[in-house]
Amino acid sequence: MNDEMVESKRTNSESMRRGIYILPNLVTASSLFAGFYSMVSTLNGNYSTAAIWIFISAICDGLDGKVARMTGTTSKFGVEFDSLADLVAFGVTPAFLMYAWALKPFGRLGWVASFLFLVCAALRLARFNVQVDTVESKRFVGLPTPASACMVASTVLLFFHFEWPSSFKKLAILGLIYLLAFLMVSNFRYYSFKDPAFIKRQPFGFLLLAVVLLIVIAAEPVIMTFSVLLLYILSGPVDYIVTWPRRRRLEKAVHKGREALNRDGHS
Repeated sequence: MNDEMVESKRTNSESMRRGIYILPNLVTASSLFAGFYSMVSTLNGNYSTAAIWIFISAICDGLDGKVARMTGTTSKFGVEFDSLADLVAFGVTPAFLMYAWALKPFGRLGWVASFLFLVCAALRLARFNVQVDTVESKRFVGLPTPASACMVASTVLLFFHFEWPSSFKKLAILGLIYLLAFLMVSNFRYYSFKDPAFIKRQPFGFLLLAVVLLIVIAAEPVIMTFSVLLLYILSGPVDYIVTWPRRRRLEKAVHKGREALNRDGHS
């Protein structure tokens, strides 16, 4: 074990002895509680209630990091706790909900789909923790786990809104789970909404558009939430396809540049 690892462990140990920050970790615990209560609701057969609690968990998850940064209480413990809470709330909970609600009749294929969703969520979170200091903050690599879990929840709410039975379009639900699992571990990039320019002065038209969007969502919250999440999920593959020609030109330019440097080095 090298000196840097020893020093890092010593620093973390000293930090834990001094205590932990209550407020951000309490918000994270709230997210974990919402995920757990969603599973309780699923066990009781209250699937729409379970879906709503996943959204509550996602809201808490979005707040804990902001609270920590605003109060200057970020810590290594908070990061690890948040990651574990996310795995439960956005990995175990939606996988359990979707299996109990719609995938159980598929037998082995159903529980394999649920497990695949769970393991891909775990891999997505692990990759995020490793790449957090090397990837631009404006973009996520792979579909974020909260968005994936909320898509599961919005699908359940959509079925209840139209009073469709869970057996309706079973194959589509199974395909959705496999798609979400793939997107979480893919290299598609998704907007993170962490761009500082997003909260700065914007044209008046942006405000008008935001107000109209809020009105439409308030009028049909279930349908619009599902639609917005679906558009966000599809934005990754669409962006990849649209930017493909530009990336190809960039790769060719880099390749030509390397070849030119190699020729100059051998001459």
